[in-house]
Parts: sequence; C-alpha cells; structure tokens
Amino acid sequence: MARVTYHKNKKLSTGWIVGGLIIAILLVLSSIFLLLYPFASTDKKSYFQGENPILFDGVQQGNAIIEKNTMFVPFTFMKEHIDKNIIYDEKSKSVIITTQDKVVQMPTDSLTYYVNQKTVNLQLSPIISMNGEIFIALDPILSFYSIQYKKLPESKAIWIQKDGEKYEKGRLTNKDINKEKLRLRTKPTLQSSYVSEMTKNEIVNIEGDNKDYYLVRKANGISGYIKKDFVNKGAPITIKVMHESNTFQIPKLNGPIQLTWEAVYTKNPDSSKIPKMYGVNVVSPTWFSLAGSDGAIKNLASLDYSKWAQAKGYQVWGVFSNSFDPKLTHEALKDFETRQTIIRQLLHFSQMYQLQGINFDIENVNQEDGPFVTQFIREAMPYLHDAGLAGSLDITFSAGENNNWSSFYERTKLAKIADYLIVMAYDEHTGASSGSGSVASLPWVERNLQNLLTEVPNEKLVLGVPLYARLWKEQINPDGSLEVTAKALAMDKVKAWLTEKGLQPTFDEESGQNYAEYYDEVEKATFKIWIEDELSLQKRAALAVKYQLAGVGTWSRAFGDPTAWTALDLNAAKAVSQK
Repeated sequence: MARVTYHKNKKLSTGWIVGGLIIAILLVLSSIFLLLYPFASTDKKSYFQGENPILFDGVQQGNAIIEKNTMFVPFTFMKEHIDKNIIYDEKSKSVIITTQDKVVQMPTDSLTYYVNQKTVNLQLSPIISMNGEIFIALDPILSFYSIQYKKLPESKAIWIQKDGEKYEKGRLTNKDINKEKLRLRTKPTLQSSYVSEMTKNEIVNIEGDNKDYYLVRKANGISGYIKKDFVNKGAPITIKVMHESNTFQIPKLNGPIQLTWEAVYTKNPDSSKIPKMYGVNVVSPTWFSLAGSDGAIKNLASLDYSKWAQAKGYQVWGVFSNSFDPKLTHEALKDFETRQTIIRQLLHFSQMYQLQGINFDIENVNQEDGPFVTQFIREAMPYLHDAGLAGSLDITFSAGENNNWSSFYERTKLAKIADYLIVMAYDEHTGASSGSGSVASLPWVERNLQNLLTEVPNEKLVLGVPLYARLWKEQINPDGSLEVTAKALAMDKVKAWLTEKGLQPTFDEESGQNYAEYYDEVEKATFKIWIEDELSLQKRAALAVKYQLAGVGTWSRAFGDPTAWTALDLNAAKAVSQK
C-alpha cells in the first residue's frame, strides 16, 4: 500500500497583496497616461504642392509658371477668383478683359495686345498655352485689377493680395520654448500635424484665431496654428492697391429721364410737324439694326433730325436692334471680333449723327445666347463711355424659362454694366393666345416692377410706358368658337373711335384704367378697349415716382397726343406725391 504525504500551503502576507494591487494600479494609470496625455505630434505635412504655388485668400490656389522672369497664372484661377467676367474667345484665341472704361484683347502667343483697340507691344506674349491650359502674365494686367503680388522666399510661392485685405503683425516670443510648441500646426491643437518650424522673435502675420491659438503666416507663406501665449500682437495692416480708372459722367439731363422712342421704319418723320413734347428730354430714334452675321448694320439715321432734336433741348440716343432675329443674333454676338465690328460702327455713327447715347434693343434671343448679349453690352460700354455716350438697354419683365422675349436677359449682371435698363412694361395682353385685356394693367405693372427691383437698382431703372391701346374684337364663329383679334390704336385714334361710337368710358377697377365696350350689330361682334389716357399715364408716372425710378420711356412718340406729355411729367407727379 502506497504512502500518501500531505503538505501545508503557506499563507501570503497582507503586505504582498497590497503591494501587488498598487503595482497593478500604477500599470493601469501609466497606460492611460501614455494613451491620453497630449504629447505633441511629430508628424510633418507639406503645406504647398508643386512649383510656384499660388497663395490667395489664405490657401493654395493652383500653381503659376515662370517664363523669362515673367509670372504667369492659369486663366482658370483668374476666372474663378479675380474676375468672373474675363472670357476666352475661341475664334480669336484671345483673353478678353473688360473694365468700366477699357476692353482688353490679349491674343494667345502674340507679342501684341490691345486696349480699346490700341496696340501695346511686349517682349513676351502675355498669354501662353501650355499642356492645353491658358496662362496669363500678371504684370500687364495689374493695372486693370485691385491686386498685387510678390514672390516669397524659400517656398517660391506667389502671394496674390487684394485691396482691402486685413491682418495684424505679430512677433514670436523671445523666451526659450520647447521647439515642439513653436511648430505651426494644421489644427489648433498640439496633436495635429505640423507644417513648419518657428524661431524666437520671428515676424509673422496674424490672420485669425481659434480659442487659445492664432492662425499665423510666415514670411515664406506657410501658415498654421500656434498658441497665443507665444505670440505678441502688433499693429493692424490693411492692403491698399490702387489702379487707374476713369469715372464716367453720364451726359447731364435736366431732371429725371423722360424719353420717347421715335419709330423709324423706312424714313424719318418730318420734324417740322412734330408737336412740342412737354417734359421730354431724350428722343430715341430706331435708326440702327443688325443686318448680317458679319456685324453689318442697317442705317436709317438722319443728321437733320438729330440737329432738330438738340435744338429743341432733347438728347438723342440712337437705337440699335438685333432685328429680333435669334439666329442672326447668335452668329453675330458669339465671337469677339464680330461684336467689335458692331461697336466700331456704332461709335462711327454716334460721331456722324452727333448722338449723346446708344439704346440697345435686343429682343427675341435664344435663352442659351443670353451670355453673349451680356458680353456684348459689357464690351460696348467702355467704348461708349470713352466717347462720352450714355448706354441703355431695353429689357422685359421676367416671363418664365425658355421664353425668347424674356428669359435670356441676365438682368442682375446687366444692371451692373449698363447706365440704364428700360423695362418695356407693356404687352400684358397681345393677341388671341392671351385673350382680351389691357396692354399693361396697373396692378400687373406694379407687381412685376416690385419683382424686377430685386434685381435692378431703382436709380438705374426706367419705366417703359405704352402710348397705345388695343381694340379687341370678339366674334362667335359659325362653329361656335370664339375668335379674338386686336389692333393697336394711337391715343388720338382711340378718342376718335370713342366719339364715333358715342361711348363714354367707365373706370375698370381691376385694370386701374378707363374701359369701353361696344357691340356691333352688323358684324355681330363685341369690341373692347382698355384705354391709355391722362388717367392711366398719370398713374404710371406716379409709379415711377413712388419707386424712385430713373425716369420713364414711351413707345412711341407718334402714338402720343399732347396730353400724354403733361400726364407723364415726373416733376408734377413728384409734387403731387409730396402733398
């Protein structure tokens, strides 16, 4: 039988247990400490990418190239950040820049560029093409923009600054600080990557702050966050960049604009038979129209008419129309050279016929060609101003998308370019498709005017006023359908028709106008008319005064009678409104 031996285990002392627990706790705490303690990151990131980085608005915006010590920036950079209106014209292979008083054409890979068609020669082309991308030399265009640039040391970055930029000077502390704390960080925390080392007493620009950190920029353009405790703030700095710009003064008028269009279809009217037009200070004859896709212009102008008008105290703003032809408009306005051809002719005509302005009447344009119209006006205005001419453009109220008579107008942009926009506030009802109704009921005009004033400043807007009414004829056809037709009548013709029919107009609350209706037993037709007379015209003048518009314009002079001019007197309307 085997012998079994028993051993007695020794009991651990209390001290060993306590010591083990302490060691375990210390290990856990040290692990947590190592995991959570905010040690500064030693990960370094590159701030700039590529050669000659462009520094703009605090960040890199692409890269420049240097050719023969000349700095070139991408066209795309200029378009996106400096000048949204700069364009590249494919046909002429040119960059086009427009300012208030200049049109600049810079052909690609050419030693010559043009300012208002005057030649400027350079030793190096201001526009070059490289790897399918267009680049623009900075030095030749600095005079057109409120920007400046400098090449930064070490990084070779190109720092482009705008007029009005603000920041503060700063200097790093002169105390001995751990270098990790002096590094510029990508975020306002020591745990973020850093982009550059800093040194004591280093000069920086302070561009922002975030809680305990400043966002600063070194002399080499590299920017990052550093603790505020290590930076001493200095004086505020504002960038000031001046460039030459002529201030154009619109030919002075006596009071607000009171314009009337002179409709010239084949020949000019006999000015000796034109009665006095009380209050009118601008006549705008429809003399010039687009005649060819090459920019040719049909000319119906008369120097005698112009001299007569100015002798009467009227300014003459010759009308140029696109002949209301969408295809012709597209072909003529899509290229810079053709647009320039049109503008040159208009300038020539303005001298020949002693004009004070040009009124652009561009209508019936495909929606996608709207930017071409805007660019045409943008390029025309500097030349007009240089010649001392006012430039106005006729527009319509907004009438929805895909409407050739409305949707192509870039009203907000045009308002910044043209001296005046004249809204043709009529043709609310035009024919069978619209049904019988007023040419321009007062509520319709005011409602649309309020909407338009969200896009166009009142001091640039002229209210177009109809001096005609439509006589509507409604007749039941043998098949029971309603046939609606209309014809336009001048003010004197309306009065003659009312007299002939023995009608006394009544006030129509809905349109805000006088209204008459007549049933013809012979024709078995009802005739309706919403009348333009002293009442409606006074109300339109009152609208111009109420919304402090630049004036009124009437279509057309031949449709009006003597009462029209007194009814539209804006000075009288203003006096009435102030009572």
